[in-house]
Amino acid sequence: MVYTEISRNKRRTALFITFFLALIIGLGWFFSYSVNEPLLLPIAVGFSVLMSLTSYYFSDKIVLAMSHAKEIKKADDPELYNVVENLAIAAGLPTPKIYLIDDTAPNAFATGRDPKHAVVAITTGLRSKLTKQELEGVMAHELSHIGNYDIRLSTMIVVLVGIVTLLADWMLRISFHGRRRSQEGGGILIIVGLVFALLSPVAATLIQLAISRRREYLADASGCLLTRYPQGLASALEKIAADSEPLEVANKATAHLYIVNPLKEHTGRDKIGWFAGLFQTHPPIQDRITKLKQMNF
Repeated sequence: MVYTEISRNKRRTALFITFFLALIIGLGWFFSYSVNEPLLLPIAVGFSVLMSLTSYYFSDKIVLAMSHAKEIKKADDPELYNVVENLAIAAGLPTPKIYLIDDTAPNAFATGRDPKHAVVAITTGLRSKLTKQELEGVMAHELSHIGNYDIRLSTMIVVLVGIVTLLADWMLRISFHGRRRSQEGGGILIIVGLVFALLSPVAATLIQLAISRRREYLADASGCLLTRYPQGLASALEKIAADSEPLEVANKATAHLYIVNPLKEHTGRDKIGWFAGLFQTHPPIQDRITKLKQMNF
């Protein structure tokens, strides 16, 4: 069951990335056709790439600063450090830096561009609530995000969404105020392009959220392969679900990084409709807990 879940998520992620690339190419084609300024497209793409590279190399520092996270050493919390170090060895990963967030709301996340530049962070609220087995489950989940390169994937998706949004915005502005092609049939194509430009950022955001949800399932499954004890993570998620306190340092830009959604109440009443579920950054906690309890090793 675990390997099936991992394979399914990887296939779907590949499909999402392919769709993203097709969306960007299609939007770029409509953009270049709608205006008579051929240099605008490479300028827009170049600016997006420059901003993306900046985000790629410094996103972890930005997220940690926004979260008011402070790095801790082994002497500060030997148990936490040993848990992370042992799990990293088992996963064949470099031991990531460990950060603590001074907030009573229970949560945790991993970030960085690759395993060599990765960090894991946990709130003081979650750290104080967990047993050692539960702590191992949470840290194994976060290390799985690192080992599965979810931290890099998250950056890639943010980059792609940013490019789509920028191209769509510039296309709309120039289409309304710039020069359009006057050849026969061009008007209809321009209208189609404008509709495409309006809907593309929404579609891109939905894909971003869908990938985030799928990667949580994958990290749950991969983490359990490390600990061989799914009940540890399941029990930790139950404790998080029972706590309704929002995480003050979180926001919409960083919410998808956390092990559970930090912006809403975690009362366990997270059964939502199909349409509303499209706009969720995480899968329902109870669904994740159920899947974990069904795993056998």
